Amino acid sequence: MNRSSTATWVKLMAGTAVLSLSLAACGSDDDSPEASDSPSESTSQSSSAAQPTNDQCKNGTTSADTFKVGGILPLTGNLAFLGPPEISGVGLAVSDINAAGGVDGKDACHQIEDSGDSTDMSISTASAGNMVAAKPSVVIGAASSSVSLNFVDTLTDAKITQVSPANTAVDLSGYSPFYFRTAPPDTVQGNALGTLISSDGYKKIAFLVFNDTYGTGLRNYTQATIEQNGGEVVYGGKGDGDEFPAGQTTFSAEVTAALNSNPDAIVVLAFDETKAIVPELANQGWDMSKTYYTDGNLADYSEVFDKGLLEGAQGTLPGNDPDQGFKDQLSAWYEVAQGKSLDDYSYGAESYDAVILAALAAVKAGSTESADIQKNYAAVSGATGGEECNTYADCVAMLEDGQEIRYAGPSGIGPINDKNDPSSAFIGIYQFDADNKPVLTSTVEGSS
Repeated sequence: MNRSSTATWVKLMAGTAVLSLSLAACGSDDDSPEASDSPSESTSQSSSAAQPTNDQCKNGTTSADTFKVGGILPLTGNLAFLGPPEISGVGLAVSDINAAGGVDGKDACHQIEDSGDSTDMSISTASAGNMVAAKPSVVIGAASSSVSLNFVDTLTDAKITQVSPANTAVDLSGYSPFYFRTAPPDTVQGNALGTLISSDGYKKIAFLVFNDTYGTGLRNYTQATIEQNGGEVVYGGKGDGDEFPAGQTTFSAEVTAALNSNPDAIVVLAFDETKAIVPELANQGWDMSKTYYTDGNLADYSEVFDKGLLEGAQGTLPGNDPDQGFKDQLSAWYEVAQGKSLDDYSYGAESYDAVILAALAAVKAGSTESADIQKNYAAVSGATGGEECNTYADCVAMLEDGQEIRYAGPSGIGPINDKNDPSSAFIGIYQFDADNKPVLTSTVEGSS
């Protein structure tokens, strides 16, 4: 992606993290493919080398004989809109690995299980059990930080490497030697969101936030930045006890209380609950352009709300905005797997890079076993130095020559640090248009 620097943001302290942010101009749900429980070859109908393949795992495959990519991703639940792009990132990466000859001659395949959401943890618990039994090389997921916290210990105990493409909760930083992520922690997004709100001139901020690890953690870091910039939180702040439970469906009392605090702007930190919060805010006369959203609810609401309801509202989304060519490849894979194109690309690049890094770690280790991948995962991201490479094939060639590498893929993350987080990452700034669709307006790069 081409960027032209347009401004520099001052260093800000968010909690104990110091972030150096630079503002850069940047161009600007459906059912998901299910895991296969029966032997399956590629579903591609084209013999073209450029055509992606949907390489589902056959019965009985394990990390002993394949590079087996498991996934615990949202097929259902309040983050299901993130399922298609994340699964496409996994599927496209597996396809590209196979097109480049596999991993040390072994084929790659994927097996996707449902993560559900935090309102029913039994779904992810069952999926994690299935993953342990399946003996994968790596597991990608979950999207929700709370859901990952539900099963991370299960995978760690089984010595299975887990990589989330979307978890941002600070609680997961350094949580386990077998847990990595390709999305930045909320120290980065909270700083970016708080800086955005402050730069828009708002001083009195209300939070409508659910009682979820993701929601409260992101609120805390956003609040810290707002307060450091001279603003104040007048409702829903840390320690006030105003959080609502996940899955709540009516919000008259919370919205009334927030508006009674006379805020200049309101931040909504929720998942599917947003679809009930927004109409209630509008019904009580709030100017919806003065609301802010984040990755958990920065979605296309063109089919949900009346035209123009969210016009001018803004939000943040961790992750680089990949070039159109990569987006086209993601969509092409989804068309092969599911028969339709993608309409959302959130965390697709992070999912792709999560798999490619795992495959490169396997090549470096000379093994597709998960414990060996864990030992080499940070190294191939550039944690030990090395020459930059941008594709799986090019990186493999360098590894085979005995070189240290730094894989730099479409997500734009920096090397994995000692907490198994990206050392740097991008946060996209979005604004809703008249169709209630979020449109990228700029990108912030921050370090954790």
